[in-house]
Amino acid sequence: MTTHVRTFLFFCFALLIAASATARADDVPVPCRGTDMLAELQTRSPDAYKTVIEESRQTSNTEAVLWKIEKSGVAPSYLLGTMHLSDPRISRLSARQQDFIAHSKSVALEVADLSEKAVGEAMAKAGHLLLYTDGHTLNAQLTDDEFKVVQRLVKEAGMPEEASGLVKPWLVSMLLATSDCERKQVVAGAKVLDLQVAEEAKKHGLTVKGLETIEQQLESLASIADDQQVAMLKVGIKYADRTDDLMESIVQMYLRREIGAAMPFQLALAAESGVPASAFDDFKKGLLSDRNVRMRDAAEPLLQDGSAFIAVGALHLVGPTGLVALLRERGYTVTAVE
Repeated sequence: MTTHVRTFLFFCFALLIAASATARADDVPVPCRGTDMLAELQTRSPDAYKTVIEESRQTSNTEAVLWKIEKSGVAPSYLLGTMHLSDPRISRLSARQQDFIAHSKSVALEVADLSEKAVGEAMAKAGHLLLYTDGHTLNAQLTDDEFKVVQRLVKEAGMPEEASGLVKPWLVSMLLATSDCERKQVVAGAKVLDLQVAEEAKKHGLTVKGLETIEQQLESLASIADDQQVAMLKVGIKYADRTDDLMESIVQMYLRREIGAAMPFQLALAAESGVPASAFDDFKKGLLSDRNVRMRDAAEPLLQDGSAFIAVGALHLVGPTGLVALLRERGYTVTAVE
């Protein structure tokens, strides 16, 4: 959502559309790197950093990104937590992951079809979720300087500039959600980990299934209360020039298996911007907890059939409402692998 929330929920589907409008295929991509802002926070605000780390350590099921799912009478399945980024440090499947996919009966992602065409069609049908139609305008809820950032983003995304005042805050936050560097990587052919899973599955003749539809994801985004969307967007605008740094921060958390630090880190940045933690209540419920239940229910038939390989964003795995905990509640044994 905002530049800080986006670091763990990269809705890469819509970003692919934005990418085509902001980068050319002949651009020469360079590795996307930035500054780890969590390490920076340790120096700038030791107390805030201590809170982030303590909350991270109290978050359950953060020690792995690959989990084995077992239940008596069926072959084991596997659950992979991904980051929707093309960074080669996290977008390559390990040999073990490739082997598990090769021996799977089914493979599932958050959404089955990640193509630009599928996203475009879904968004074309969801105009009421994307634009204000009730007389509200975005510019009335932002300062002049903040709205100038929105106008720039809308123009760069290839949309009419006059639409800037009508777009919903969550959509602008998605435009903020990735850097120009990452866009160029995608346009040049770099693939996020989810797409790597899909390609590996297809190599073995497997059809990739979806645990959700794009329409459901758009509805979840739009379900966040408008005032919370605006509050998160304001923080996102503040960090609009640090997208690569925010991405680097979350990449480092993923590599260190400290993904439980993601939400506390986002809340710490928001607090520095004067935005309370309550502004993220709908995000945590609608974009994480509720979707986790939906994905768990959609995954169960595959798990009951055995030998499934499921890959979803890593933040959907952790904590008491994450998929690892939800599957254990259904009687599965879920153990860390990687």
